[in-house]
Amino acid sequence: MKGFVEAAGHRLEYEWTGLGAADSPVVVLLHQGLGSMGLWRDFPKHVHEATGLRVLAYSRWGYGQSDPLKTFPRSARWMHEGAEELAALLAALGVARPVLLGHSDGATIALLHAAQRLAPPALGVLAMAPHVFLEREGIVSMAKARAAYEEGELRQKLARFHADVDSAFYGWNVTWLMPSMRGWNVEAELGGIACPVALVQGVSDEYGTPAQLESIKAHTGGRAEIALLENCGHSPHIDQRGAVLGALKRLLAKVKVPA
Repeated sequence: MKGFVEAAGHRLEYEWTGLGAADSPVVVLLHQGLGSMGLWRDFPKHVHEATGLRVLAYSRWGYGQSDPLKTFPRSARWMHEGAEELAALLAALGVARPVLLGHSDGATIALLHAAQRLAPPALGVLAMAPHVFLEREGIVSMAKARAAYEEGELRQKLARFHADVDSAFYGWNVTWLMPSMRGWNVEAELGGIACPVALVQGVSDEYGTPAQLESIKAHTGGRAEIALLENCGHSPHIDQRGAVLGALKRLLAKVKVPA
């Protein structure tokens, strides 16, 4: 079921996949920096089939069919604002027991939502290719993406999934490449995470190194499970879907559902 909802001052698109008991957890998908609800393709269906839980996907402000940005770069707090937007969306849709599954920027937003203990509280977080500080690898790859967008076919490919493709691309790319973002770091905030955490990254991820995962594990008291996947780049749910679903099921086994 697809629809639109007002959250954090913007009209956001969302879609439910599958059915589940009203009091069961909901797996909430948070897309990457150039992603959208539609770019998950059939992954929500596979998540539902693997877990038996309802799955909620949505497009953040500036992406997909959600309200586009009017100006960019975004605020330097845009990851935190994404976490606040997530909290507003979940409240508006009546989701009380979310398990957050995020990819790249979406993974960081999921971690920040849990770290700030925003309501409704996350029961668990699966973070695919997260980043909690900016690495040279990420800067280089984002610069290459700019060239691919302006000189290659990336704009045409992304335009199929975004009502305003420049809003999606430049809102992401220009913001991350601002000189003021070079020192961006949220490691110190991760100590606020109390729920179980699973971390998944491809060995060949072009946007970050395993140092991201090690930092998250260290700053969450060593509780996070790490899965480094061979033959896998920046999109584990595409390159190694079975491994991601396995990590999600192990995470769910640790989740404590409130009475």
